[in-house]
Amino acid sequence: MSLLYIDPGTGSMLFSILVGAAATLFFLGKAALIKIKLLFSAKKNGVSTNMDTNYKKYVIYNEDNRYWNLFKPICDEFEKNKVFISYLTSSETDPCFNQNYNFVKPEYIGEGNMAFIKLNMLSAGIVLMTTPGLQVYQLKRSKNVKHYSHILHAPSDATMYRLFGIDYFDSILLSGEYQKKDLRELEKQRNLPEKELVVVGCPYLDTLKQKMEAIPAEPDHPFTVLVSPSWGASALLSKYGEKLLDPLEKTGWRIIIRPHPQSKKSEKEMLDRLTEKYKNSSNIEWDYNSDNIYSMKKSDIMISDFSGIIYDYTFLCDKPVMYVNADLDLRPYDAYDLDGGKNIWQFTTLKKIGIELKQEQFDNIKDVIQKASDSAELAALRHEAKAQAWMNEETSGKAVFDYMVSKGD
Repeated sequence: MSLLYIDPGTGSMLFSILVGAAATLFFLGKAALIKIKLLFSAKKNGVSTNMDTNYKKYVIYNEDNRYWNLFKPICDEFEKNKVFISYLTSSETDPCFNQNYNFVKPEYIGEGNMAFIKLNMLSAGIVLMTTPGLQVYQLKRSKNVKHYSHILHAPSDATMYRLFGIDYFDSILLSGEYQKKDLRELEKQRNLPEKELVVVGCPYLDTLKQKMEAIPAEPDHPFTVLVSPSWGASALLSKYGEKLLDPLEKTGWRIIIRPHPQSKKSEKEMLDRLTEKYKNSSNIEWDYNSDNIYSMKKSDIMISDFSGIIYDYTFLCDKPVMYVNADLDLRPYDAYDLDGGKNIWQFTTLKKIGIELKQEQFDNIKDVIQKASDSAELAALRHEAKAQAWMNEETSGKAVFDYMVSKGD
């Protein structure tokens, strides 16, 4: 069986070769067909010769349901302005199918390699996606797409992608001005042409803000701690697990644990172990809801690590955050090429707006949390960070729509 093993890098290369050959044949065949049609067409004067019936002027690609909150404000703008857009999705249960849009046309294109094959053969004016890795692994630029645009899905640093994740897009849509500086520095280091860097805001925060405002308040609720980490070996649950959860359980407070969605796929054994251990605990709840706003609204304080949810919580709830300073290995990320990544915005800002929780404090965590009260100074710093990272609040969908239309053919 070992003779049949193909490592991921080789698999990606083989896939690229096959897709490249298929795409070449596809486009050659399509070009030949168009030429034949033109030869036999009697409408040569005053009529467009663009006979590519597969051409889509505006395209959104959504790889997973969890990004619907980001794309919804954009789709709403296309619908409101009566402009057609193709919405390609890798989820058969994508919420877009239930919106009853007239001008937003959802289409399921499969998952994984099936989706990549279709995306690699697209014919379009502009394609917008949150998916990184264009022209790095299986996702390739189609020769018949004029413009690829990547939109950030968190109000944090644009350099916290895996290496080269957004290098080969034509434009990056940002949530704040501060993200431009580091991207320009990476372009210089890697001798890349300058991309269009456009601040549009954060559509998914706009969506979550509306949803959160509609959730009824919970009067007289028990003091609630939300534990919401990232995933991976350096993340809170993986690294500390029972060392943190045991003393939290003993506080008697309501403890809501919200694992990162990727943990269910990559760290199932760890989650199963912890779930089994605390299954009879009366004050520990596990949250796997697709939206994080319900737990955020219930909680009084959040404990996290390096997860982007820190900024969701800070900006939407305006409540204190505690963070465990995990030793995140930044070598696989773009940020590492910027002096090791230790001085990027999200880390320097976290030290200002968050309260560090050290491992030696876990055993006395109830006293630590009670003493870590909010302050006017912390609140002011949270508001300053929000102004930097969440620009165009409540109008980001329109900003993205305007940009996409400006790039239309």
